[in-house]
Amino acid sequence: MAKSRDTFTYDLKVGNKVVYRGTTNNAERREREHREDGVRFDKLVKTSVSMTKEGAKKQESKNLETYRRSHGGRNPKYNKDDDG
Repeated sequence: MAKSRDTFTYDLKVGNKVVYRGTTNNAERREREHREDGVRFDKLVKTSVSMTKEGAKKQESKNLETYRRSHGGRNPKYNKDDDG
């Protein structure tokens, strides 16, 4: 059986600044959960095509790596660890 390709990567942004990078298969639910957790952001921006959950997690790790290279080794404000 083929794996479901229903997961994608996304960024939470304040203006043009990325404050969180993650993966989800339900943008509306995930946006609501972040707001309930007190995360402050203006918009959720989809940053990939739909892929498997495993593929999306790998892409999330790469996205965080790229962010850290451009920001002195730091993660976005709300990312707690290096792999999402």
